Amino acid sequence: MSKVFTHQELTQFNGTNADAPIYVAIKGAVFDVSTKKEMYGPGANYHCFAGKDASKALGMSSVKLEDCVADYSGLDEKERKTLDDWYVFFEKRYPIVGKTA
Repeated sequence: MSKVFTHQELTQFNGTNADAPIYVAIKGAVFDVSTKKEMYGPGANYHCFAGKDASKALGMSSVKLEDCVADYSGLDEKERKTLDDWYVFFEKRYPIVGKTA
């Protein structure tokens, strides 16, 4: 059975607690990206995605905190394709540990 993470629970997996894994959610799937702390950990280029659903930001190719939200309904067709490509990228590289509520 898959773990269901609330938004609040997901924020606990943002890489600031050395004992906890780092999770990034995309389109409702929660990926464990802990093996790439150098990319998603504090101070890293993609830390803004850690502990959040980064769907909109990934679709927009943005690393702005305000874009790291689950609602990607406003993305245009090209951005939706970009988001889908990122999902496939993550799916091939990182285990899915749950889903968002």
